[in-house]
Amino acid sequence: MNILLFTILIWLGSIIAGFLGSLTGLGGGIVIIPLLTLVFGVDIRYAIGASLISVIATSSGAAAAYVKEGFSNIRIGMFLEIATTVGALAGAFLALRLSTPIIAVIFGLVLVHSAYISSRPRSDNVCLDKPDRLAAILKMNGAYPTPEGLRPYNVCSVPFGFGLMFIAGITSGLLGIGSGAVKVLAMDRAMRLPFKVSTATSNFMIGVTAAASAGIYLNKGYIDPGLAMPVMLGVLLGSSLGARHLFGAETKKLRLIFGIVIFILALEMIYSGLKGGLLK
Repeated sequence: MNILLFTILIWLGSIIAGFLGSLTGLGGGIVIIPLLTLVFGVDIRYAIGASLISVIATSSGAAAAYVKEGFSNIRIGMFLEIATTVGALAGAFLALRLSTPIIAVIFGLVLVHSAYISSRPRSDNVCLDKPDRLAAILKMNGAYPTPEGLRPYNVCSVPFGFGLMFIAGITSGLLGIGSGAVKVLAMDRAMRLPFKVSTATSNFMIGVTAAASAGIYLNKGYIDPGLAMPVMLGVLLGSSLGARHLFGAETKKLRLIFGIVIFILALEMIYSGLKGGLLK
């Protein structure tokens, strides 16, 4: 395969990854890393480096649209970024000290969890209780647009969500993904935000989380511009397209299909890791 065809195929795959990652809030890295390692045979650490750059692009492409439409909760995002940034730095240092097969198996297990989160039926299990005290102090409660107009919501269990975000940061730095599955879990299930608010705020946050760990990979030489460029451009385009479809999207079937696909990728990543197929 010549370099031009290689670049074009990666770019096309990245568009699809960015589109799906934007709609589900899981981030394009969930698809990008298996694509690069299993299909194109790229070393997993270089795949992680390229994925981190694409995650930053995903956040840049989708977050601006979500903020403009009023879905993202900036106060929640900035507060939770404290936990995810510290976790991302810890995860990146850890990744440079683990073997490739171990990283592959961990990634596969995270994919299994992401498949489960993605395919589960969603309902707006919003917080109708008294707002969390910390949420009230930091003025995190807000409203988001619906076809019937703005719908207010409260924020619950802020400390629990903060703790889950630290885990999300470690996952991001270790595996080069946006760790949107953990972020959406924290905001959707623990803090009980509306699903679209969780998705939009997750996309707003993942860029900062990825940037924290990308510097470490860059310093170690694991970010290849020739690989990162088509991935970044593809994911940026795909995430922008996904953001435009979120407002009126019925994503139930999409999440189910996406969950099945990444579950299959998870099994392949775990199998390859256990047998040493990704060992470079």
